[in-house]
Amino acid sequence: MKTLITQFPHSVSVTEHLWIVLKDGTRLAARMWLPLSASQQPVPAILEYIPYRKRDGTRTRDEPMHGYFAGNGYAVLRVDMRGSGDSDGLMADEYLLQEQEDALEVIDWISRQGWCNGAVGMMGKSWGGFNCLQLAARRPPALKAIITVCSTDDRYNDDIHYKGGCLLNDNLWWGGIMLAYQSRPQDPELVGEGWYQAWLHRLENMPFFPALWMEHPLKDAYWKHGSVGEDWQAITCPVMAVGGWADSYSNAVFRLMDNLDVPRKAILGPWAHIYPQDGSPAPAIGFLQEAVSWWDRWLKQVDNDVLDGPRVQAWLNDSQRPDSQRPQAFGEWIAIEDDTDAVTAPQRWHLQPGRLMTTPLAEEYQQNIRSVQNHGLFAGEWMGAGVLGESPGDQRMDDGVAESFDSAPLDESLAIYGFPQFEVTLSSDKPAAMLYVRLSDVAPDGASTRVSHGWVNLNHLQGQEQNVKLVPGEKVRVTVQLDGIAWRFAAGHRLRVSLATTFWPMVWPMAEHATLSVDLAGAQLQLPVCREVKPIAGPDPHPETAANTPVTILSPGRVDRELRYDVVNDSWQSITQGVGGVFGEGVYRFDDIDTTVDHSLRRQLTVQNADPLSAHYLLTQNMKIGREGWWTDTDIVLEMRSDLTHFIVSGKMTVQHNGETVFTRDWNERISR
Repeated sequence: MKTLITQFPHSVSVTEHLWIVLKDGTRLAARMWLPLSASQQPVPAILEYIPYRKRDGTRTRDEPMHGYFAGNGYAVLRVDMRGSGDSDGLMADEYLLQEQEDALEVIDWISRQGWCNGAVGMMGKSWGGFNCLQLAARRPPALKAIITVCSTDDRYNDDIHYKGGCLLNDNLWWGGIMLAYQSRPQDPELVGEGWYQAWLHRLENMPFFPALWMEHPLKDAYWKHGSVGEDWQAITCPVMAVGGWADSYSNAVFRLMDNLDVPRKAILGPWAHIYPQDGSPAPAIGFLQEAVSWWDRWLKQVDNDVLDGPRVQAWLNDSQRPDSQRPQAFGEWIAIEDDTDAVTAPQRWHLQPGRLMTTPLAEEYQQNIRSVQNHGLFAGEWMGAGVLGESPGDQRMDDGVAESFDSAPLDESLAIYGFPQFEVTLSSDKPAAMLYVRLSDVAPDGASTRVSHGWVNLNHLQGQEQNVKLVPGEKVRVTVQLDGIAWRFAAGHRLRVSLATTFWPMVWPMAEHATLSVDLAGAQLQLPVCREVKPIAGPDPHPETAANTPVTILSPGRVDRELRYDVVNDSWQSITQGVGGVFGEGVYRFDDIDTTVDHSLRRQLTVQNADPLSAHYLLTQNMKIGREGWWTDTDIVLEMRSDLTHFIVSGKMTVQHNGETVFTRDWNERISR
């Protein structure tokens, strides 16, 4: 439960809209919260720089968060990037050099304003967390510190497009959402005449996002750009990194803390892809208080205790029942005071037929793995968004169609922190294949909770920069790094390792149905076991917030999820439908700007167990926004299929203004796989 703070040290004025004019004449739209005293006593500034529309996209989140920072003595600017929201120009892609160059100008502009003391901090979640890191690596003189939330240092391996060299199906989902987001015009109440032609110009020049990203199946220069892990030493300002176990971006927090050589702190909680003051699964934390302390230290030079205590405050999950609806996490906060390798010791477990043992087999033992295409139906979402129904369900159904290996019941609890790793020697009967590995916590009654997982495209064993076909029958050594986690297996529970060759509907299938021959004698799981568990009180457990923006919910939202099985065709459908909101937020009106937002999306992913080429993805969505006399309405339909050599992605977008169709666009792309 958040505490609403109504009395702050500083009174605040809010500027609904202002222009920041770049050197090339492009105007970036900003919303600003400013302490009234700043005209006499300049204050530090905080920048959040994202493409999600400061006017009517992130307003619900911005008002209570940035109002809180401003009330504590900071100027806060929420800036729409070039080609997004109410800003001028076009957006050609995510994380481009142009995006960084614009941000450098924005930071310099902020630092030179009369109300700013010259010190600027940058913060953001997701896209905003990415560009915080990217801008820190550019070292603008005025940027004194950053807070990066739910982001990554490795755009190829830990973003929404590819993972382990395999195409994530969320690439189409996110690409479709970006098409919908970018279909919205500038608000004529802010930009005046010319908004309509600017809107059409933006629509005509919009990239086909999902195909754009699929054109780069290898870890080439496209992905290395903006991946700060390519050069850790480029970052010289203090970094606070925040992640959540129910999110898909927590891996980067380990690497940032282990590799940066700057003042740094991290918080790893149980949450999904949301700011921790709203954290779900609970417990949420007083993130805004934590952030103010961080800003006070680096932007106001207050000699506080922000660097005291452990480098990482991590939520250690305890064994818990599998549940797709998990509003509450179970565990405790622990202290991580050093690099991951320094606080853990490797513990090796070996595979024997059906068993996970502490001793390896003495002789070679070959076991074939060939998973049905529907393995993975109970995996939940790749990226949790704090919506009930998205957590992994009981893994027994998926374990049953994988090859699983169980330990004996543990004599005592076992706590791990970091990246589990699986190694094996295998051969394939096809030139292309994937290996999927899942680590689960099995309760005495058999309930199976996923702890971590990972997978690898076996054509990338010689490096992710190249695609090298397997020689059928030839043995290769494979290492799969599972996602980082902090987890404590209870005494009496068992460890389970499950191996598979498919993972639908999270990962697009390989072109052919491969059989892997695995040598159990050379297979091992390495767990990063905590040398010592140090319980702590953890971050402030009492979230505070400033006042919300006035909103009226016109229609409650929900997210429906279901699985359908066609017995005759041995075919599965996974269907997710956000009704009145992609994340169940409902249809709502921002009362103070009289703007209504309605965004619905439906995903339908279908596959037949007999044929990986039967995979089909249908995504439909509708995006409405406006007010009386100004309504925009976008319908988007995307489809994806594949054959032996190509992905086939098609789509249609229809855009209306006040009920009249003003723009249509068709896409049909064949992309080499």
